[in-house]
Amino acid sequence: MRRRDVITLAAGAATLPLAGTIAALAQQRDRLRRVGMLSAGFKNDPERQSLFAPIIQELARLGWVEGRTVRIDPRWTDDANLAGKFAKELVGLQPDVIFSNGSPATAALQRETRTIPIVFLADDPVGQGFVAGLPRPGGNITGFGYNEPPIVGKLLQMLKEIAPGIRRVAFMSNPDFAPYVKSLLGSFEAAAQVLAVDPVNILVHSDAEIEAGIDALGRKGGGLVLFDDGFTSGHRAAVIAAATRNKVPTIDSATAFAREGGLMSYAPSGLDMLRGAAGYVDRILKGDKPADLPVQLPTRYELVINLKTTKALALTVPPTLLVFANEVIEE
Repeated sequence: MRRRDVITLAAGAATLPLAGTIAALAQQRDRLRRVGMLSAGFKNDPERQSLFAPIIQELARLGWVEGRTVRIDPRWTDDANLAGKFAKELVGLQPDVIFSNGSPATAALQRETRTIPIVFLADDPVGQGFVAGLPRPGGNITGFGYNEPPIVGKLLQMLKEIAPGIRRVAFMSNPDFAPYVKSLLGSFEAAAQVLAVDPVNILVHSDAEIEAGIDALGRKGGGLVLFDDGFTSGHRAAVIAAATRNKVPTIDSATAFAREGGLMSYAPSGLDMLRGAAGYVDRILKGDKPADLPVQLPTRYELVINLKTTKALALTVPPTLLVFANEVIEE
């Protein structure tokens, strides 16, 4: 073999690994990435349906377009007992990252995988054991804490401002969807003592239990603090109807409550948090580790007051609340 042939063959052989590496990198770059989404709540609840839209829109803005660069697999846990089933399904798909909304969804996913990255929206994430701490969550999970225990005291304070005559206030939730409720009751009871009202804890699992609890409050001239979870959001209409019928002043931690006819809502800006969650999904898809992304808490809250409902309940909104309100519904 001539020397020139040897050199040519050697050069060709040297280019093969490089060409293969470039091809592999191009294939990895062009691969359709997979994002799972698991939400607590009812699929036919408009507010819950709208949860995924801001994330999908923000991901598209960041370059992750559905069907082109990313595949999105959504699941809804309209029954808390089904959270485990849907979590197992999503983990079985081996997505690159999973977004979870709500405590049952996050807990179910945490049981199924300790390796697939998870970005959550959940209440009291440290108290529920989802993360070791806010600055350094550790493990494969990070995200956004939707509500911390002190918010319950703020809800009660606002309710007392708009209905100063109440002497008894109930905290209503479904323990299957809100396992963190015990961590909230301390703040609720402490605020009740300061505001000189008797605190009551009402656990509900059906429309019938919602109506029975609110009927009892109405007979005693009480008020209601509703902490939004996957169950109460799906049964919002029953709460609003019973509260209006029994003239029970009610505040909820979901803005949709006041917009749909409830008295008042005070909640974190869901849009901000959903966009933030999309940002974390983007960073993980680009190589960041959940353990290095700090858990973030809400920085902006929205107060919504329904004046039509205040009139129906014969209440007057204090000027301080009106000035503070982000949205006032008159019709």
